[in-house]
Amino acid sequence: MAAQTFQQEYMQMPPITRAYTTACVLTTLAVQLDLVSPFQIYFNPELIFRQYQLWRLVTSFLYFGPIGFNFLFNMIFAYRYCRMLEEGSFRGRTADFFFMFLFGGFFMIIMALFVNLVFLGSAFTIMLVYVWSRRNPYIRLNFFGLMNFQAPFLPWVLLGFSLLLGNSVIIDLMGIAIGHVYFFLEDVFPQQQGGFKVLRTPAFLKYLLDPPADQDDYNPLPEDNNGFNRGFRHRQDQGEQQDQ
Repeated sequence: MAAQTFQQEYMQMPPITRAYTTACVLTTLAVQLDLVSPFQIYFNPELIFRQYQLWRLVTSFLYFGPIGFNFLFNMIFAYRYCRMLEEGSFRGRTADFFFMFLFGGFFMIIMALFVNLVFLGSAFTIMLVYVWSRRNPYIRLNFFGLMNFQAPFLPWVLLGFSLLLGNSVIIDLMGIAIGHVYFFLEDVFPQQQGGFKVLRTPAFLKYLLDPPADQDDYNPLPEDNNGFNRGFRHRQDQGEQQDQ
């Protein structure tokens, strides 16, 4: 029964979220079982551009470290915010969502050439969090019952949390910066006077990935978060909605 429930839940995930989280889990298991080494998949410009180990351009986004506390939190954030974006503002626009993946991945690789980062998955997750938070500005979050804030502050709270733990904030800043560039080009600039749409998803991606409208049968992930999610609980700010 549990296996059947898991299978149903897994198949109800939207395609990009399912593909990305599956790839992350399989990559981590392969490393954990010593089928591959982290040294074979980390981001190394010398090996990529001199020895043509091009798979590192992808695998460097799929590994969050050995199975443990850090891996669990990263996977929860990657899964949850990836799914909420795909089933929310990108619902029915799989090609546009995949194009955002390409956009974020491309600029993270460019930035990684100038900073000392070997795995880019955490920065990519922060980018997803940033875009989601800016597109859901009226959702309020609670941090361990100690502080309440609106969704747009979430990436900065995570940055401060990383700072308190003594971690490098370069990862968070990279994800925030690239997420902001995408949000500005996609959501802000086209709405300005004289603005226009800068990012255009290639037609072949739309042909390959966007299903007919009558095939949209996903079961959306609830916005309120009652699960294990780094101490955060999502809840709708009903008062602010009523004021509007």
